[in-house]
Amino acid sequence: MVEKKVNISIVILSFNTKELLKNCLESLKDLKVEIIVVDNGSTDGSLQLINSLKWPNLKIIANKKNLGYGAGNNQGIKIAQGDYILLLNSDTVVKDEAPLKMANFLKKHPQVGAVGCKLLNPNNSIQPSAGPFPNLMISAVMLFAEHWLGDLVRASFNKTKEVDWVMGAALMVRHDVFQKAGPMDEGIFMYMDEVEWCFRIKKVGYKVFFYPGVEVIHFFGGSSKTGRRDPVLNIYRGLLYFYKKHYPSWQLPLLKTMLKLKAAGALLFGYLTNNDYLKKTYVEAYKITQN
Repeated sequence: MVEKKVNISIVILSFNTKELLKNCLESLKDLKVEIIVVDNGSTDGSLQLINSLKWPNLKIIANKKNLGYGAGNNQGIKIAQGDYILLLNSDTVVKDEAPLKMANFLKKHPQVGAVGCKLLNPNNSIQPSAGPFPNLMISAVMLFAEHWLGDLVRASFNKTKEVDWVMGAALMVRHDVFQKAGPMDEGIFMYMDEVEWCFRIKKVGYKVFFYPGVEVIHFFGGSSKTGRRDPVLNIYRGLLYFYKKHYPSWQLPLLKTMLKLKAAGALLFGYLTNNDYLKKTYVEAYKITQN
């Protein structure tokens, strides 16, 4: 039985995801929690939808432009009243009082500062959502061998397990984590944000756990309106930023070399197959490595 006497705030970041946001909020309507929707400058009627609900437990932050993932979530966290704060993508649907179960897990395990859950695709297949920090070996697998060795980079588990990071689509932290580890790094616009944050959360002495006792449906990529191009470019930017901030300086040139090789290989394949997506994306990706 789920213990219900826990103080929870849910922060939902939304950017032009009106229909997805509607489904997400619908899955939360029976929960007695604080809900904070941070709208990052949507133009699709999302704000009108939120305002029409008039829920007493619903707060709205309306930004005039897209501030990015970290900056938007930080706005919500700063006004959150809960002891436990769930960052929830607008392209998710929660199942079986998932936020309450996650909060109870943190309540029972005070050494855990952040917890993620089992993410499911809409067809109920498992979506990998936790992994190790991107050291040089992991980065190499991510860039060149993820098709064959993807579980080394990101996976899902059947047992409760300590991990390095969990995906930000449904990531719950203690409120004091925000104070001790600091806010999400707003230098990362999108992608790699949660990895960098979990790195700092562990650095101040907390553990990060994957908890499969909770399931959330995640329409992967639903909150990205730019297709595959921007995710690739932002992962390039995020990896470079992470290495500059957290790893010894000698590792950065090695990472840049791997990123250039990946871009060059993808570009070559793009020209051989006349694939405009690969050509346009990896020309920009290669330029990112020059900075």
